[in-house]
Amino acid sequence: MTSHTTLAGPGQQPGEPGKPDSPDGLQAGLKNRHLSMIAIGGVIGAGLFVGSGAGIAAAGPAILLSYALVGLMVVFVMRMLGEMAVARPSSGSFSAYADRALGRWAGFSIGWLYWFFWVVVLAVEATAGAKILESWVPGVPQWAWALIVMVVLTATNLVSVGSYGEFEFWFAGIKVVAIGAFVVVGLLAVFGILPGADNAGSGLAHLTDTGGFFPEGPGAILTGVLMVVFSFMGSEIVTLAAGESEDPRRAVSKATNSVIWRIAIFYLGSIFVVLTLLPWNDPSIVEDGSYVAALNAIGIPHAGQVMDVIVLTAVLSCLNSGLYTASRMAFSLGQRGDAPRAFARVNKRGVPQAAILSSVVFGFVAVFFNYQWPDTVFAFLLNSSGAVALFVWLVICFTQLRMRGIILRESPEKLVVRMWLFPYLTWATIAMISFVLVYMLTDDAGREQVLLSLLVAALVVGISLVREARSRKAEAAAPAE
Repeated sequence: MTSHTTLAGPGQQPGEPGKPDSPDGLQAGLKNRHLSMIAIGGVIGAGLFVGSGAGIAAAGPAILLSYALVGLMVVFVMRMLGEMAVARPSSGSFSAYADRALGRWAGFSIGWLYWFFWVVVLAVEATAGAKILESWVPGVPQWAWALIVMVVLTATNLVSVGSYGEFEFWFAGIKVVAIGAFVVVGLLAVFGILPGADNAGSGLAHLTDTGGFFPEGPGAILTGVLMVVFSFMGSEIVTLAAGESEDPRRAVSKATNSVIWRIAIFYLGSIFVVLTLLPWNDPSIVEDGSYVAALNAIGIPHAGQVMDVIVLTAVLSCLNSGLYTASRMAFSLGQRGDAPRAFARVNKRGVPQAAILSSVVFGFVAVFFNYQWPDTVFAFLLNSSGAVALFVWLVICFTQLRMRGIILRESPEKLVVRMWLFPYLTWATIAMISFVLVYMLTDDAGREQVLLSLLVAALVVGISLVREARSRKAEAAAPAE
């Protein structure tokens, strides 16, 4: 394992005396309120605001079942991850656990694939944010806004982990308040309590009055699953961040226990409101976006501008967390010797500066590709990282099957959070994720994502196996001491 550059004495924070370091040398600067909001905000991506309209158009009211199925899958995965993270808090999270439980090749492969996923996400979110900002201030070109956003959030991450946590606390707070208010006001309108709503007071009629609950047939539930599954990516960020918190075990335990109500309120609750306020086939749901259409139905003035502010906040939150997540995964890979040693060094503020800057450089490259070759090079990057979320969840499942035994053997008292009905629900979750991957092969867009993601995954696994083989050969050739 690589040593770290730390400038503090034992048990002290670099630059902040009296506060404990995290076990791997990073700054333990995240407070419990930061972790709580990172956990809540982690499941609310820009995809929920922007992409839900297409899912509703494809499946009708049955999209609620699609969200419920994917939500259940995420609850199970987070429970498994929580079991391991509470017992072994680590900035490498599932990659470090896979390294221990499945082998060096698994930790290396899933770590780099996850890093690759978030680097591409940086480009997607920077461009999305730049489009909104350009519409407000057209005098500044879109590429300049993307640059400004990336530079500001890079600086935030470089200052300290506490500044990342503070930014994320407020970004996530705005998202949470916005969706909470949307659900409350929407339900008041649905049941006719809110005066002045233009297209409200219909109760639950819209769930069945336009072709029934399954207007596109029960099979549309699976189509909906493919469309919503990727909007849940990010729920696992809290387990990476926990390694830099004051009380990682308590933070992760609380986050994994609350994931059920978070998904129920933010996803199922908000989509339920949209479907009860408007017929599922209302053209405005796709044209304006599901939330804007619902706000217009309630009679909220300037709904489009209001939603632009909320979407921009979600985009900035995703960018902020994506940069943090990519850098901490690079840091963990550096620690284990699977990335350049410089990635594992921290500066006097306890920040892995090289890991952050390297991730940003590749993020800028991806942004450049997005503007220069959006339909070729960037489309390839986007599709080749598209199924990584599902690969990560699969690895978490297989890792937990092995890690349970390791934890029980080495430190059974740390098994505070337990996966329900182990190992049956773990295997059921593996079956669910595998089914989604196979079903994606029947979908034109999904097929390209799965095949390209498998190609990239095979390449990364191949590199890891070659490295392992060379390492074993070198060890065998080395003279015994």
